[in-house]
Amino acid sequence: MRIEVWSDVVCPWCYIGKRHLESALGAFEHRDQVEVVYRSFELDPTAPEVPVETTVESLAKKFGTDVAGARQLMARADGVAASVGLDFHHADAPHARTVDAHRLLHLALEEGRQAELKEALLAAYFTRGESMGDHAVLRRVAVEAGLEPSRVDEVLASEEFTDAVHADIAQARAYGANGVPFFVVDQRYGVSGAQPTEVFAQLLERAWADGHPQIEVLAGRDADACGPDGCAV
Repeated sequence: MRIEVWSDVVCPWCYIGKRHLESALGAFEHRDQVEVVYRSFELDPTAPEVPVETTVESLAKKFGTDVAGARQLMARADGVAASVGLDFHHADAPHARTVDAHRLLHLALEEGRQAELKEALLAAYFTRGESMGDHAVLRRVAVEAGLEPSRVDEVLASEEFTDAVHADIAQARAYGANGVPFFVVDQRYGVSGAQPTEVFAQLLERAWADGHPQIEVLAGRDADACGPDGCAV
């Protein structure tokens, strides 16, 4: 079973939704047969590559309030994050475009380290307030997550995987997703937003049952038959 997760590395509800999904997977009987793949989505593709303001300043401008008001808006997500063990400190992080982080996540998918890099990037931004547009930060985080340093340098110095990022975003739009997080299971079931763990648990059970139907035996268990040990005569 494959779960595809569209998200951005600067989206608080994406990090919270990730924790809710992980909790559901932790209690799922068939966890070892579930693959999770992270897909790209840019919340603000117009953000500058070289930051000129902080996250809270950008949010204040977006919602027509001051920095104090923006901090109050952010407090709700901060509180929910704390309930799942996350300590957010990203209000004063630089507001930058995230396309390069997503390109590295595609490299990590190729190298079998995507889960590690996804968590590391989220932690860098949300718990340490580091810039997701800074190549030095991205390189350090990627290498610490197990990616080959020379390949990280090659990707950051080029446009490699840009097409893959755009393809992910186009697929999200095709699914009708205008925001993230957005979860798709086996290309059949979609769930939008940081749903509670219970919703993800129900989703996993339904998708597994639909993908692995069982035959109900109505009669014949006690009738004569041949088996692996031979035939009863």
